[in-house]
Amino acid sequence: MGVFSKFQRFREAGQQANVNNVARYGEPARSLFTSTKVFTLHHRITITDDNENVVYTAQTKFPSLHDRTDVYDASGNHVAHIWKKFFSLHERHFVKMDDGIEFQLSNELWHIVKDITNIVGLDWQIRGNIIGLNFELCDNDGSIIAVIGQKMLSLHDKYCIDIYRPECEPYVVAILVALQHMMRDRQNSSSASFSSSSD
Repeated sequence: MGVFSKFQRFREAGQQANVNNVARYGEPARSLFTSTKVFTLHHRITITDDNENVVYTAQTKFPSLHDRTDVYDASGNHVAHIWKKFFSLHERHFVKMDDGIEFQLSNELWHIVKDITNIVGLDWQIRGNIIGLNFELCDNDGSIIAVIGQKMLSLHDKYCIDIYRPECEPYVVAILVALQHMMRDRQNSSSASFSSSSD
């Protein structure tokens, strides 16, 4: 394991599951890995399995004030539609699954080290460590659904997700895509704030 293994849960496809995840939750039922295509007009996320087979893709319409994004499986079937509220203090993103289920991600503000994002409509919650770039997706009983790790200093904005409830996979994938958009928006906002303060 790398030097960040105690704090940073990201791993590449083909590597063993993070020791901390295994110790706390056991071996994941399935692991997925994302990579974002950069320098294109369309924001595109590719999601692969442990054998680097593409299992989902997400494509964002451009230009789009509401960050409208569609998720498809490997056969081209539509899985979910994601969009954001343009003005929101709570970094709110909405998801409509193709089975008709709707929910929203709403970030709780004012947490110093831990981020908390409520999945309203599913009664789930993402608890995040913004220092280690690790996130845990739990149900309303606190039972683990998935663990997400983001790669530090990556041009392709890479994430790894260990899924412990495979029946929830389409929802987990949609949440992962929405989370990536929320993190990207936050990074862009921080960069813009830094640029204006430097002028």
